[in-house]
Amino acid sequence: MRRRGLLKAALPLGATATVLGTGSASATGSAFSDAPARRGRDRIDVHCHLIPDFYRRSLAAHGITNIGGVPIPAWSPTLAVDFMNRYGIQTQVVSVSEPGVTYLSSSEERVAMAQRLNTYTSRDLVHTASARLKGRFGGFAVLPLSGTADEQDVSHAVTEARRAVRDLELDGVGIFSSYGGKYLGDPVFEPLMKALDDLGAMVFIHPVTPQGYPDLGLPPFLYEFTFDTTRALVNMLYKGIYQRYPRIRWLAAHAGGTLPYISYRTSLLTLTPAIAQQVGAAGLDDSSPYFRKLFYDTALSPAPQAMKSVRELAGPEHILFATDWPFTSALFPAAGDPAPQLDRTFSFAERLAVERSNALAQFPALAARIGARPA
Repeated sequence: MRRRGLLKAALPLGATATVLGTGSASATGSAFSDAPARRGRDRIDVHCHLIPDFYRRSLAAHGITNIGGVPIPAWSPTLAVDFMNRYGIQTQVVSVSEPGVTYLSSSEERVAMAQRLNTYTSRDLVHTASARLKGRFGGFAVLPLSGTADEQDVSHAVTEARRAVRDLELDGVGIFSSYGGKYLGDPVFEPLMKALDDLGAMVFIHPVTPQGYPDLGLPPFLYEFTFDTTRALVNMLYKGIYQRYPRIRWLAAHAGGTLPYISYRTSLLTLTPAIAQQVGAAGLDDSSPYFRKLFYDTALSPAPQAMKSVRELAGPEHILFATDWPFTSALFPAAGDPAPQLDRTFSFAERLAVERSNALAQFPALAARIGARPA
C-alpha cells in the first residue's frame, strides 16, 4: 500500500470506490452543492490538486492508474467547485501532485507536459473567462524535472518557472521535496533557487515517497511523506538556501512534516541555539529563525498535536488552511466545517486568519482577482 492506501483500507469497498474517485460525480460532491457552510464561503485552500483529463490519460498510457496505492481520484473543475461550495471554500490554489512529470523519459516530453499543465492551469482555471469558475482557483506551476534532476532539467525548470510566473501569471511554483534522492538544497538546484529568488516566488514544497525507505508494511504516506519534507527543509537550512535566497517564500505541506516538533534538535548545529544558551537569551535558543520564517499548511494536520507545535514555532500568521483534496475525499463525506479540530488551537479570529487573511497576504494577485484586500 502506498501513500493514501490507509484511507482505502479503512473504508468499505463501495465507499472507497466513491470517495477515492471511481464513483459517480454526484457522489463525489455535487449532491451536496447547496448545503450551507457554517461560516459562509471565505476560506482559501492553498494545498489541493488538479488532474485534468489529458494528464490522466498520459499517466494511464505509462501504466500509472494509481497514486499512493489507490485509484487516481475523480477531478474536474465542476467537482472542485462543488467541493468548495460544500465546505465554505472560496478559492483553491491547485498544484500537481506526484509524480509530476518525472514519469516521462525525455526532457522534451517533460517540458511539453509541464507547459501544457501550466498553460491549462492559467487559461482554464486561474484566469478563466468562465463565470462559474472565475475567482475559484489559484495555481502553482509544475516544473519539468525528472527523477534524476540533472543540469539540463534544472535549466528547463528555470525557463518554465519564469514563464509560469511572469507570462502565465500563476501564483507560485510547486516543487517536490526530493528527486531521485536529490533533496532541495543539493547544488544541482542552485540555478533554480536563484531564479525563484529573483521572482520573489511563493514555492510550495510537496513530499514524495523517498527512495529506499524501510518497508514496515504500512503505507508510506503515514510517515515517509512527513519525513521527506523534513529532510528537505533541514537540508536547505544547512546548505544556506534560506540565507542566500531570502526572497523565496516557502510553503511546507502537511504542517512541515515533522519539522515543528524537532525544530530545536535540527537547529543544534547552527550558532543561534548555542550562543543564546550561553548568554541566557530566553526564547532565542528554541530553533533556527529561518524555520520560523517558513509557512506551513494544515493539510492532514489540523489536530492540536500538530497545529500547536507549528504555532509555537512560527506563530498563527505563518499557518495557511489546506485540504489536500481530491486525494483526501474520504475525509470530507458531507458538508460544513472542513477542519473543526482547528478550534482546539486557534481562537475564532485566528482561524479567520489561518483560513483566509494569511493566504491573501501571501498571494496578493489572488486577492486582487477575487476582489479582496490583502491583510
